Amino acid sequence: MSDSTKMLTALVRLRGALQNAALPLDLPGVEPERSSRADMIDQLEDYVIPRLTTIDGPLLTVVGGSTGAGKSTLVNSLVGHRVTEPGVLRPTTRSPVLVHNPGDAEWFGQDRILPDLVRSDRATGDTSTLQLVATDKVPMGLAILDAPDVDSVEEANRVLASQLLAAGDLWLFVTSAARYADQVPWEYLKRAAERSTSVAIVLDRTPDEAVETVSTHLARMLASRGLKDSPLFVVREGTPDADGVLPPELVADIRGWLDALAADADARSAVVKQTLEGAIRVIGAKTFQVATAVGEQAETVDQLRDDAFRAYAGALGDIRTATADGTLLRGEVLARWQEFVGTGELLKTLETKVGAIRDRLVNSVKGKPQQVERVTHAVESGLEKLLLEHAENAAERAAAAWHARPAGRVLLESHHDIDRASRDFRRKAEKLVRDWQQGVLEMVRTEGADKRSSARFLAYGVNGLAVSLMVVTFASTGGLVGAEVGIAGGSAVLGQKLLEAVFGDQAVRSLADRARKDLERRVDELFAGERARFSTVLDDLGVDPRSPELLRAAARRVDDLRFAAQQSGQSGQDNALSMGSD
Repeated sequence: MSDSTKMLTALVRLRGALQNAALPLDLPGVEPERSSRADMIDQLEDYVIPRLTTIDGPLLTVVGGSTGAGKSTLVNSLVGHRVTEPGVLRPTTRSPVLVHNPGDAEWFGQDRILPDLVRSDRATGDTSTLQLVATDKVPMGLAILDAPDVDSVEEANRVLASQLLAAGDLWLFVTSAARYADQVPWEYLKRAAERSTSVAIVLDRTPDEAVETVSTHLARMLASRGLKDSPLFVVREGTPDADGVLPPELVADIRGWLDALAADADARSAVVKQTLEGAIRVIGAKTFQVATAVGEQAETVDQLRDDAFRAYAGALGDIRTATADGTLLRGEVLARWQEFVGTGELLKTLETKVGAIRDRLVNSVKGKPQQVERVTHAVESGLEKLLLEHAENAAERAAAAWHARPAGRVLLESHHDIDRASRDFRRKAEKLVRDWQQGVLEMVRTEGADKRSSARFLAYGVNGLAVSLMVVTFASTGGLVGAEVGIAGGSAVLGQKLLEAVFGDQAVRSLADRARKDLERRVDELFAGERARFSTVLDDLGVDPRSPELLRAAARRVDDLRFAAQQSGQSGQDNALSMGSD
């Protein structure tokens, strides 16, 4: 694989890493990195990657500059006839114009420089269209692109101007004697200096009496800003003809310089390589800054995710405590349970009369089937209220934690109902409780299938035994059940004894453990769905925690290849010097 192919591959991967690097959260200092990332992607797509694949293509000279500096008139004058319409009224919104020799047309197809701009052979008011003008007045090896004003009051023009300048091999930056000290143009020239872009300055529309003074001052400004090697051309004031073309002698120096570049393949190549290598160098350096910003995004997302996790983990812990420490065996549940089994004499007989327990249980269930249903409904209602209460609390706590973070506050503004339990939570909770109760019933039925109890007892007693198991489950703490924990005046102890009389001590422990774990599993799944509402908000941001390292790795690869190319070039120069000295 050739060095250029390796670099092309590395830059394509870097572009992909930048495209996948999301910066959605409004963290301090993120806006410049968002702009930087977008600019780098655009320059890779508009210029760097296409130019690497067409390194021998014509030199693309972008004519840019201030409002009213005379860019379009200059382009027409360099070509020798009207190819672009000067803007009489400001702002002028129109498609940019690329002028080239007919023999170079193949270099400017849709798949080449600026691929996202639609090609056209006529002017439009659409800034997403690139007008191509072929003329023999432009030599082969050179193309001239007329860009909008960099300081236009129209945002679309400013954005397009930045895009076109970033796609140029050479900037022909136009200012005037009246505007040369304006801030905005110098911000663009500063960027050009930072990335070693080839730049020539045109001081346009300059009165004769101001030429020496203004050009001298401008030259000092260029030198102080790292552009001392940039050619400076002065175009004196003149009157364009009917086609918007200045007298040829006013632009002769610029035209001669451009023609010389077009005719000299080595000089043209040097300009292209300087701009291309500078762009690659700056993109690599800025990628590390973007990686740091993405890392901050990922860290913030992790913090927000942890906030939600802690809120729901706390709720689950509270629910497990409340469903194991007897909390649910109070109030309505306790009243209905006592109606079903009674206390007093029945409790006294449990220690000595196992046979009587069976009889009493059968009679109780047969005589009072309504009480079984009442206990079941009480358990169902109590558990549903418990789940809803903690779901609401968890959502409120998670939202409060997010609200304490600036990035979280912004997310909450676009997700207004996330601080409450989901709208269908009550329905889901009701289904969970019913399904769990049915599971407990099946558990009891299965466990009692091989007992030597009568079919009559099983037919009438399975619901009562299931209710007893629920009560025992709600009175377990630290793995202990029934007789080991006195709850609600001995009612749970009574349930324990009822079950032991039928299934035995060890079986009851196993049944209670299974019932408790089944409830915990169902509750965990239900609350995982609630917590997922917060996780989904974060997932939708598209912040990949791997992005920072992927960006750094891609940038390091580009830097390594660039350094190797420089070393190879230096080695070649050293060899040539050595041979010359011999």
